[in-house]
Amino acid sequence: MDGLDLTVPRGSVFGFLGPNGAGKSTTIRMLTGLLRPSGGEARVLGVPLERRLSLGSRVGALVEEPAFYGHLTGWQNLTLLASLSGGCPPDEIEEALVTVRLRERAHHRVSTYSHGMRQRLGIAQALLPRPALLILDEPASGLDPEGLAEVRELLQRLREEGITIFLSSHLLAEVEMTCTHVAVVMRGQVVAQGEVGGMLQGARPATRFVVDDAQRALDVFARMPAVDAELIDDHTLEASAEDREAADLNEALVEGGVRVHEMAPMRRTLESFYMDAIRAWGDGGDAG
Repeated sequence: MDGLDLTVPRGSVFGFLGPNGAGKSTTIRMLTGLLRPSGGEARVLGVPLERRLSLGSRVGALVEEPAFYGHLTGWQNLTLLASLSGGCPPDEIEEALVTVRLRERAHHRVSTYSHGMRQRLGIAQALLPRPALLILDEPASGLDPEGLAEVRELLQRLREEGITIFLSSHLLAEVEMTCTHVAVVMRGQVVAQGEVGGMLQGARPATRFVVDDAQRALDVFARMPAVDAELIDDHTLEASAEDREAADLNEALVEGGVRVHEMAPMRRTLESFYMDAIRAWGDGGDAG
């Protein structure tokens, strides 16, 4: 890590994003006490990291894929794991299973669970007892569409109940639908951080054009001030402008002898924001 600076608002679902090797898992292991930082300062729920044990049950965590005994039931696994940290009343175990919608399968062997059910059981384990902060490392890893929807709905319900959620993920579409805030990290440094809606709304509007000759269209836009254009393929390009409407860009193409077959507004997504942030960081790094 190199000067990582994060602020996670209480009550948020905070997405921690970055490519493999960016430092996400290292950060999570430090926050959960699995690694000791060599320097810097961090606070979890206002408590310095070196005093993390004093937080007790206020922090729950699921780091990497959960591991359970397949020959035991979901209930037995949670009871066993809870006993390692002092035990947990049966009603709290049942509440956790109800929360993740596994109550009906509580007394079935975990070997019969789907991957999505195992992920939800892992989240149930992290919810014992009810924490104020939930730290999740790739909670939707390997899930099918139905499993993704189940975990997404679960995280939204937990946030509505007042739990702060800090999660890492590579599934940017899921993060966009689930998270209220995100940070993008590269090589241990935060390159972008903020509220998801604000990040996406602040982008310049872009339009995708399908034309007969994209290179000629690119040349037309190159002669226009304050217009940024990017070639996608021989017949497609994207363009954005500060003070021009898409119709003005279309008119300029027609006047420049370019035939326009299709024109469509481009919705700014978290994936495009992420890729822009990564590219900008790389350009800055190369320049330095």
